[in-house]
Amino acid sequence: MDSSSVTPKISTKEIRRQVANIASPALVEMVLVSFVNVADMIMVGRLGASAIAAVGLANQPIFLATGLFQALNVGTTALVARFVGADMVKKANATAKQSLVVTAICGALVSIIGYLLTPWVMTLMGARPEVRPLGITYMKIVCLGLGFRTVSTVCSSALRGAGDTRTPMAVNLTANLVNVVGNYLLIYGHWGFPRWEIAGAAVATSFADATACGLFLTVLFSGRSLIKVSFRSKYRLDWNILSRVFTIGVPAAVEQLILRGGQVIYVRIVSSIGTTVLAAHQIGMNILSLSFMPGQAFSIAATTLVGQGLGAKDPDLAERSALETSRMGMTISTMIAGFMFFFGRSIAGLYTNDPQVVESTAMVLRIIGLVQPAQSTRFILSGGLRGAGDTRWPLYSTFVGIWGVRVALGYILAIGLGLGLFGAWLAMAVDQIARALIIHYRFRRGGWKKVAV
Repeated sequence: MDSSSVTPKISTKEIRRQVANIASPALVEMVLVSFVNVADMIMVGRLGASAIAAVGLANQPIFLATGLFQALNVGTTALVARFVGADMVKKANATAKQSLVVTAICGALVSIIGYLLTPWVMTLMGARPEVRPLGITYMKIVCLGLGFRTVSTVCSSALRGAGDTRTPMAVNLTANLVNVVGNYLLIYGHWGFPRWEIAGAAVATSFADATACGLFLTVLFSGRSLIKVSFRSKYRLDWNILSRVFTIGVPAAVEQLILRGGQVIYVRIVSSIGTTVLAAHQIGMNILSLSFMPGQAFSIAATTLVGQGLGAKDPDLAERSALETSRMGMTISTMIAGFMFFFGRSIAGLYTNDPQVVESTAMVLRIIGLVQPAQSTRFILSGGLRGAGDTRWPLYSTFVGIWGVRVALGYILAIGLGLGLFGAWLAMAVDQIARALIIHYRFRRGGWKKVAV
């Protein structure tokens, strides 16, 4: 065999460089966006408890609705990555175009339906009389911008599949800055702008969604990125591409529904224990969501590199990339674990002065710290499986972990055995470990290498 025809083996150093190039912008984006979200809630919070409750109740069904678009987002990322890895850029562009059109149509329908059903949804969510009108106002306005949000997410998914995480970072940071400035101007009526209070917060959110959508479309239509979209030729739905996208993505959408449904029941279990316990739980969940960010950033890298490796007909490279990404993520998660375990009380003190809540939260953070390595493994290797188009096993692991462990075991430990918050979070820790073991088992078995997309 001619040695010149053999593809040289990529070094571990080069894999690490690729991981860092993809994961770093995503991590920076998530960290800064999370701080923007905190500032957003602080500004709304100054309007009073009813405003906070209204935003919280309105956002839950909105998150659920946008979660349904995971089928298109995950499928688009995996298929674009596969085509880019196979050096079939035209196919990658066609995938982005097909997903963009379907998302725009479905996003517009969801936006209209959400707007019309808002009063019924707020009643279903159990909004109190003082909260309901605020929630209806906020949700209706945000629903008007929901179509922009769904288009933005599928554009971001296509770019990330091509390995471009810098553009989504820049666009989303710009949009979030617009959101914060809009809040400042429209919630309180600064600099001559009207004081619209909670309606102002909703307008700022929708305007930020529209801004992100406009920027993403500008990038894709201008040809400044690897992924390019054009409508110069006659457009037709390509059922072959769309069926491949949905084959990969539908399990991811179902996974989101299972996850969010289980989280609702789990919170109800905790809330039945008491107000102080619920406060500590909410703080713990807020910090837990922040600890997700490194795993999510490295998960994006795993999805992209596994998809590209398999597209290049190099399953060994795909596996090495995922494992190296997992090792890098594990290093960061271990540092986070130590910080939470030893400084939990200080972290909790940033949120509240209530000594009982601080102590309960510190206990919760020690549990979070202990399961950080399992959490990191689950996120990153799940990302690798999704990059291969194997979205069924993350779905299976979520169903077992959320409903079989977190909800069922959480009720037994917290309520049945009277362990309270400790029991509820112990169940969450077991959930994280169980899901990590299932994902690790699937990845090591290697069946994902043979998944057809």
